[in-house]
Amino acid sequence: MLDDRKLDVLKAIVTDYVSSKEPVGSKALVERHGLKVSPATVRNDMAVLEDEGYITHPHTSAGRIPTDKGYRLFVDRIATVKPLSAPEKRAIQAFMTGAVDLDDIVTRTVRLLAQVTHQVAIMQYPVASSATIRHLELVSLSADRVLVVLIMSSGTVEQRSIDLPAHDEAALARLRDLLAQATFGLTAADAAERLSALVETVAAHETDRTAAVVAVVLEMLAADPSSRVVVAGVPNLTAFGAQFPTTVRPILEALEEQVVLLRLLGEATTELGDVTVRIGSENRDRSFQATSLVASAYGEPDALASLGVVGPTRMDYPSTMATVRAVARYVGRFLAEG
Repeated sequence: MLDDRKLDVLKAIVTDYVSSKEPVGSKALVERHGLKVSPATVRNDMAVLEDEGYITHPHTSAGRIPTDKGYRLFVDRIATVKPLSAPEKRAIQAFMTGAVDLDDIVTRTVRLLAQVTHQVAIMQYPVASSATIRHLELVSLSADRVLVVLIMSSGTVEQRSIDLPAHDEAALARLRDLLAQATFGLTAADAAERLSALVETVAAHETDRTAAVVAVVLEMLAADPSSRVVVAGVPNLTAFGAQFPTTVRPILEALEEQVVLLRLLGEATTELGDVTVRIGSENRDRSFQATSLVASAYGEPDALASLGVVGPTRMDYPSTMATVRAVARYVGRFLAEG
């Protein structure tokens, strides 16, 4: 068990290394952090920290840098999450204000996270098993083409265009009303069941047209938005290239794989209001074992999704954790109010 002084030394090492990107020496720690002990005492404490695996020295440098184990202790016992300043809170609110639909909310959120943290932001689309159909619209695009628009209570908007020869506005109005009566206010599962039986109940001359639209609506209902992860800020990785033990290419490739990102966020699933930090080798996917993930859940208790940032283990954890938590809470409130 480390005593308070050694914990103070570790905190100082993490803080200085994150700030300077350079290995930290004992003399610099004493001068910058007012540790009230001699450099020799700090060197002894650093030797203990290194023996315990919390810090290491790269190559022949006299300075020390934190290990994954050191960062973990820092996050769990030493770090104090920095509260966001009033300007930061106003910036988040201003950035999100004006979002028109769920796609816009997700896009704005990942852009905001990437800009504020200077990391790669990832966000899973929210999905609610209790989401219901709010509106189903049919819009004539041409004499033979129709746009089908499905809007869910969760804010999800799906659009598909289909061939529908020889339709007119009166026929579309009848079909629109028929579909609305069969689906409005129902969950996707219940609506799919009703639609599957609908074709058999319509008049013979309407069957083909109804079947074509119903088939498209069923496909839209079957699409699972929770399988979508949006990424922003990938160029930020280039600023940290030298901090990764090897090339960033495996990370870049993994960021293009939706299944990998879903698993990454899934392993960091949290309770609402909590923040999870996965450091280095704690990430199961080999591609991300040179990175840290800071993630939080957002949404409603029965409809949780996750968002977070990925970056090098040399990360400003207190500020990043505060930003991720604040954005998750704001997005959750924004969706609830919408």
